[in-house]
Amino acid sequence: MIQRAPSQSQSQSQSPSYSHSPQKKNYCIIGGGVGEDVFGIMVVPKELLLEHHQTDSLSAAPSTAELKLNRSLPLFPMLDIGRACHEIVQTREVGEFLSGALAGAMTKAVLAPLETIRTRMVVGVGSRNIYGSFVQVIEKQGWQGLWAGNAINMLRIIPTQAIELGTFECVKRAMTSAQEKWNRAGCPKVQIGNVNLSFSISWVSPVAVAGAAAGVVSTIVCHPLEVLKDRLTVSPEIYPSISVAVRKIYKDSGIGGLYAGISPTLVGMLPYSTCIYFMYETMKKSYCLSKKKESLSRAEMLLIGALSGLTASTISYPLEVARKRLMVGALQGKCPPHMAAALSEVVRVEGLTGLYRGWGASCLKVMPSSGITWMFYEAWKDILLGERHKT
Repeated sequence: MIQRAPSQSQSQSQSPSYSHSPQKKNYCIIGGGVGEDVFGIMVVPKELLLEHHQTDSLSAAPSTAELKLNRSLPLFPMLDIGRACHEIVQTREVGEFLSGALAGAMTKAVLAPLETIRTRMVVGVGSRNIYGSFVQVIEKQGWQGLWAGNAINMLRIIPTQAIELGTFECVKRAMTSAQEKWNRAGCPKVQIGNVNLSFSISWVSPVAVAGAAAGVVSTIVCHPLEVLKDRLTVSPEIYPSISVAVRKIYKDSGIGGLYAGISPTLVGMLPYSTCIYFMYETMKKSYCLSKKKESLSRAEMLLIGALSGLTASTISYPLEVARKRLMVGALQGKCPPHMAAALSEVVRVEGLTGLYRGWGASCLKVMPSSGITWMFYEAWKDILLGERHKT
């Protein structure tokens, strides 16, 4: 649809003209017609559009086909913000980022009660079994107590999952591309006497490196939210709301209080993040090859995601226990100085089985969480990216 702007003579008859004012230009509006793209509305100088279209009468509007833009010409100014935003959202990186955020939010909304029980059992608050912890929380805080700290948990998980999954995909593609270029160019070699040394990165798993990077980046960015969530969950009487928790932590420990336990968190996150991504990708590829399939069904994604979460949680759980003890130990007045001290304290007081205290509750939370997250993530990638994420 083309709308002709008022001519210069009409504009002058409607408003007073001044001798020192610049000459006005006529513009045409392109787009906005029925069936046309709403993002394609543009305002461009009429003489640019009519550069190759000569007509005897300016009153006759040229056809749309005759006014096609020569896109090789610079068209300034040209505002097309809608299309630009639409193209940004359709990029692979942004699609993966949004898919991770949506998957994390949907998963945590369903599994918040199990997260509350797991945290209480890991730090030694209340009953030592799952059923007893449920009963205690309901008796003291009601059903809403099972979702204690869920607001901060949602604020934490949305950026955490978005950053983690987005980082994983980007680093995995970068590592794979680097390996391919390295192999094509040839590995660098060094000769020391009669010994020839060649440096190769073909043995490095891009998935493992990407998983470790994803865990580290998301932890550094979102650790303060994890601290707030644990304080709200373990001591709701001291920290009744997010704003109160932030003010109290800042008053007592400054900015560093929001990063309490960041070192053990990174140490515990590395094996978990590396393992869960490596196991999921490996099992997914192996299963597809054995069944001669190109992709998994939703139920298969759920199962493989759950198994990868179980494996990763079992391997890294002792570090998770030590990390939680360090993060909330200050609340009980007996905070170990470092992770090794926290582990030795647990072994001394509770034995080796203490390193896996709350493991059952953790598996009940981690397995469905991992499976549902992967299922939702792959589903959202299909919706937002279509076939592009499979290439």
